[in-house]
Amino acid sequence: MIPPEQEITEAYVASSYQVSRPTAKSAIVMLVNDGLLRREANKPAYVPRLSGYDLRDLFLVRIPLELEVVRQVVGRGGIPFAAETAVHDMGRLGDDAPTSQFVKADLMFHSSLVESVGSPRLSRLYRAIQGEMHLSMVQSKRLLGPQRVAKEHGGILDALRRRDEAKAGELMRAHLVNACSEIADWLDASIAAPTGEE
Repeated sequence: MIPPEQEITEAYVASSYQVSRPTAKSAIVMLVNDGLLRREANKPAYVPRLSGYDLRDLFLVRIPLELEVVRQVVGRGGIPFAAETAVHDMGRLGDDAPTSQFVKADLMFHSSLVESVGSPRLSRLYRAIQGEMHLSMVQSKRLLGPQRVAKEHGGILDALRRRDEAKAGELMRAHLVNACSEIADWLDASIAAPTGEE
């Protein structure tokens, strides 16, 4: 993982990934647009260090979107296979599993529910915040743990299978609100901690 606040230049991307400078420039622009990098005027892009404020602002958008997704999935019926697979995969992860596997399973659960709604605009809005969701999970070092997240995702799926909109919404809200609170607090503490004590 590239550490927070490291500068990412076109030359770095071109040499690290064996691509041309124009390709590297395009990649940096895309990553800035996805929220995975930030750039200030006339300065190189850099990996942002997310704060608790960033996380709370991200979830200000994320929570209403995902609660609407729950309502839509219940109304349509049927659970996407990818969501079932993501819960299964997450449940099999040990505490020493690579963070990338945890992040992949977590994002697959949520994004497959979003995609199952069949709304191009909803999917586009959700994709616009996925980069920062990914970054927050990487930077918080799997704070919530795969077993806990798998259990919470499984509870949401059970309620969706029963088409119990109230319960599914309650569980999704609790899952997201608690994740936001715990990760935001952790990010604030990690910023306040002296280097090497995170």
